[in-house]
Amino acid sequence: MSSKEAFIKTIEEGYSFEGPSMVLGGAMYEQTPITGLHVKLPLATFNRHGLIAGATGTGKTKTLQILAEQLSREGVPSLVMDIKGDLSGIARPSPGHPKIDERHEQIGLPFTPSGSPVEFLSLSQEPGARLRATVAEFGPVLLSKILGLNDTQSGIMAVVFKFAEDNDMPLLDLNDLKKTLQYLANEGKDEFSKQYGTFSSASLGAIMRRIVALEQQDADLFFGEPSFEVDDLLRVDENGRGIVHVLRVTDIQDRPKLFSTFMLQLLAEIYATFPEEGDLDRPKLVLFIDEAHLIFEEASDVLLDQIEAIVKLIRSKGVGVFFVTQNPADIPDAVLGQLGMKIQHALRAFTAKDRKAIKLAAENYPLTDFYDVPTLLTELGIGEALVTALNEKGRPTPLVHTLLRAPESRMDVLTEEEIREIVSRSGLVRKYNKTVDRESAYEMLQEKIEEARRAEHQQALREQQEKARRAVPRSRRSRSRDKSMLEKVLSSTTTRQIGRTIARELTRGLLGVLGISTSRRRRRRR
Repeated sequence: MSSKEAFIKTIEEGYSFEGPSMVLGGAMYEQTPITGLHVKLPLATFNRHGLIAGATGTGKTKTLQILAEQLSREGVPSLVMDIKGDLSGIARPSPGHPKIDERHEQIGLPFTPSGSPVEFLSLSQEPGARLRATVAEFGPVLLSKILGLNDTQSGIMAVVFKFAEDNDMPLLDLNDLKKTLQYLANEGKDEFSKQYGTFSSASLGAIMRRIVALEQQDADLFFGEPSFEVDDLLRVDENGRGIVHVLRVTDIQDRPKLFSTFMLQLLAEIYATFPEEGDLDRPKLVLFIDEAHLIFEEASDVLLDQIEAIVKLIRSKGVGVFFVTQNPADIPDAVLGQLGMKIQHALRAFTAKDRKAIKLAAENYPLTDFYDVPTLLTELGIGEALVTALNEKGRPTPLVHTLLRAPESRMDVLTEEEIREIVSRSGLVRKYNKTVDRESAYEMLQEKIEEARRAEHQQALREQQEKARRAVPRSRRSRSRDKSMLEKVLSSTTTRQIGRTIARELTRGLLGVLGISTSRRRRRRR
């Protein structure tokens, strides 16, 4: 058997599956595609997560687009991060092109232009349904990890949440949390200490500074109500196609803290909400995290541990997570080891450091007798990739040089008018873009602070009056007291009655002296 025949047999056996699968492209041998030798991906192992890596301009985003639209066709919804703004075209059919026809002819696969049902989401002011979560939903543990708090500060955060819960003060946004910390550092310090113990003002100040730093990356846009319900990501359209949720985050690259905060909360909420599913023939949901290095580059060790734990556990919920980045080295080893499917585009070797990185990247893939992997990694063309996945029994499939199929949807950006037209028909926009500002910890504590300030003001006035009274000379205070006693006697009811009686008797006596009796006075009046 020739080497080519052995290659064909290896790929045919390695990429044949009993359950449903999708065609990613055609296998290539010695830089030439073999027509009809298709590279397939089993839907059953999409919840084992994956990696799409490669240098800028090698086709990573288009690979993401291919996977999302093929999953949609299979009835699997997805969430994709549109950081560069070039994934919105997935909503419209491809206009076609002679080069696309030529590629598909080489692969041996018909090309059928088709758009996918799309829902636009947003973390900021971009058009689309707003994604929010409350501070309370994060909880003290996850929020402490995001803020990078030490053990002491994390303990304080936990007690602060308990204080808010015990006093029925909802923590909805960052203003609520900041106001609570301010209250406990000032007016409520004594009240808090009696029930929960004392705390260091320095620790409280450190927590506040971390919150302000997060707020400066516009995290206040993310915290609040109405909070997004992750079950809304599991929808299909009237034709049974999975909806592709395009999260437009073109303005977030300079705010990695906000991006990592959102992703970690989303993964944690999915894990906490979705039921255990066991082995499914296809995933319930697939998440594609583009520019994944934004999550990891500023993450603390504790935060990385949290991400690793969630990635390990979330697969049992029927959810797959795909990281899209330039180099596998951007992903921590602990997370990289959890990624069963790898689609590696070309890497560029411009420096000695680049060449070392390529050698390390080659070691992430199964051994093969058909390719010189480190060399091939630098020679891959646009729209080509080295591919390996897990078969239905969890074994790695053979590493194969693949000519990827073209996306069936548009490979450019929709106009703002086209995006607005899609957004105007969205039920999620009507559900989540309304403003909700119910009474929460901020308003409740503000009222308590104002009451405390009024009481403090009244106390200060009383003390000032007492101080002024004590400053008056003793002789003046005595005269003032004497005068006050006389005024009290003269103004009393008894004194007024006695006065009227005396006046009446004096009048009678005077009339008697004058010889005028009462009866005579009456007759005269007649």
